[in-house]
Amino acid sequence: MAGILIYSEKTNLTLELVSAAKQMTSGQLYALAVNNDQQAEELSSKGLDVYSINNPGLLTADVANTAFALKQVTDRLELNTVLLSSDRRGKELAGRVAEAMNAGCLTDVKGITVENGQVNFIRNALGGATVATQTIKSPERVIAVSPRAFAPEEGTGGGSIQTMEISVLATTFKLLETRRKAGDTVDLQAAERLVIVGQGVENQGDLTTVDKVAKALSAETGCSKPVASDKKWFSEDRIIGLSGKICKPALALILGVSGQVQFTVGVREAQVIVSINNDENAFMNKIADYVLIADLHDALPELAKALA
Repeated sequence: MAGILIYSEKTNLTLELVSAAKQMTSGQLYALAVNNDQQAEELSSKGLDVYSINNPGLLTADVANTAFALKQVTDRLELNTVLLSSDRRGKELAGRVAEAMNAGCLTDVKGITVENGQVNFIRNALGGATVATQTIKSPERVIAVSPRAFAPEEGTGGGSIQTMEISVLATTFKLLETRRKAGDTVDLQAAERLVIVGQGVENQGDLTTVDKVAKALSAETGCSKPVASDKKWFSEDRIIGLSGKICKPALALILGVSGQVQFTVGVREAQVIVSINNDENAFMNKIADYVLIADLHDALPELAKALA
């Protein structure tokens, strides 16, 4: 059966995968819901044909068991392509499913093109230092697509839900409880505006002024990795870059970031980049649309006053 199997635990990411899949084929798409009747209903309402698995022995936290389930689904539907979301769990799942299917695998895909019948995948390579266009030569393919790389499919209804019985592996996992992550949480990838703090903000006391600027711009505050991991000024949820979030805001105001590739890969696709830095040779300035060479200790109060 020609078509693509799509799976993510998160409904919004599943709908992004639908948009990605439609770049690859005009054939049939099948979505999978695991122990989640609400997700199955939501996806069906968007016009998708959904296969629903309800098996209390299958915990999605057990990635090996989830991969075993996905392999059974692809075998029964005779599908050779699986699309997953390239979040933390999705990346691990992609590798496990690819091994089970003996498939080629790519993660962090952010673009798809088709040329002369060949599907090409655009992704960051060499630690984000370059953008590569790659293809998979084997007929079996597992693709993990970066969150927010594609707009969610709107859908118009008319889908279907079919139940599917699968077997599960013996597991040592036991779910005791679920609870929200404690502490600071923020969805930087959904933010339309970002104010990003780098090591050029030398005094923690200046964060009060940074907060004023962010509020004036209706922006979320992010940071480079050392500001969170070394200085401990922010939680790791606010890190931008290869080790954090890949963001595409309308505006990125970047404060005192030198512009190492590990950081810039997370924000270089912003529509407008503004860099404030006291180093005129900082690489961040080369990719910014607007640059202000200034000491942040002096510039931040003036900026907050101008935006008030």
